[in-house]
Amino acid sequence: MPGSSPPLLDVRRLTTVFDVGGRALPAVNDLSIAVHEGETLGLVGESGSGKSLTALSILRLVQPPGRIAAGQVWFRGRDLMSLAEREMQKVRGAEIALVLQEPGSALNPVFSVGGQIAEVLTVHGRASRLEARHRAVELLGRVKVPDAARVARDYPHQLSGGMRQRVLIAMAVACQPSLLIADEPTSALDVTIQAEIIELLREMRAEFGLSMLFISHDLGIIAGHSDRVAVMYAGRIVEQAPVRALFRTPRHPYTAALLASVPRGEVGRRLRTVDGSVPALNDLPRGCAFAPRCPDALPECRSETPPSVDVGPDHAVRCLVHGAGPRRGD
Repeated sequence: MPGSSPPLLDVRRLTTVFDVGGRALPAVNDLSIAVHEGETLGLVGESGSGKSLTALSILRLVQPPGRIAAGQVWFRGRDLMSLAEREMQKVRGAEIALVLQEPGSALNPVFSVGGQIAEVLTVHGRASRLEARHRAVELLGRVKVPDAARVARDYPHQLSGGMRQRVLIAMAVACQPSLLIADEPTSALDVTIQAEIIELLREMRAEFGLSMLFISHDLGIIAGHSDRVAVMYAGRIVEQAPVRALFRTPRHPYTAALLASVPRGEVGRRLRTVDGSVPALNDLPRGCAFAPRCPDALPECRSETPPSVDVGPDHAVRCLVHGAGPRRGD
């Protein structure tokens, strides 16, 4: 996907911090990613890595005590960080849409779901009130909600989790945005419904020509849904690569550990895990944040922050050990 044309979304050295106890604790740290026209970039990592905060930072929705401390977010030639709030409101929902992981809390409980979809259209001047009501029913049908006219009159609590997620997707595509940010859109759903929602997102991507930032902790979903993958750990991107290159030849030990922990359905084989956990914001180690959990760590890994190094075509890694030359054992 990456080529000579500028990316649709170009996030440059984004840093988001939380001001706690007189300290600015970085939750997103010097992050750079890009999404090109028609591409899906998968953003993967354990809970606490900063994935959801990255999505909120791109849309300037970070709430105190969080704040965006540095960086640029370029979208269609404009730095979103420099826009007035009134201009930013025109971007949210119309040009960049967000699908959250918990549809129950994302929808307003006191308005019908059809009314909420219609509001997206009227707020952005895409339809009159009457036309927006008709469009809302049409959109519910397009996301495969049965008996869409009836469901449009229902309230969120009357719908299942899978149906509420379909409503959120209908709201997201209502204004035909260029970029959809899907933040763990299936994590609150059972496996069967997960597959339906993933397939629906794939269809919406094709129908509306969407570019997508797809956030998940599930490598299986990332593998089947992404063109490129960015792996996030403790607020930093530690590896980026085309999806096939990342899954075939992971260069960062964290990426390799995540891939090794994926269940393979082998009877009698114990599941592998990544020892330890993502460090808390107030207890980030010096140097490489993954060093305390890394089987390959060198003494300098605990004191030096590794730079991002190109190791192949569109393949970059932050690792002092594996940032140059083949991995050990390759």
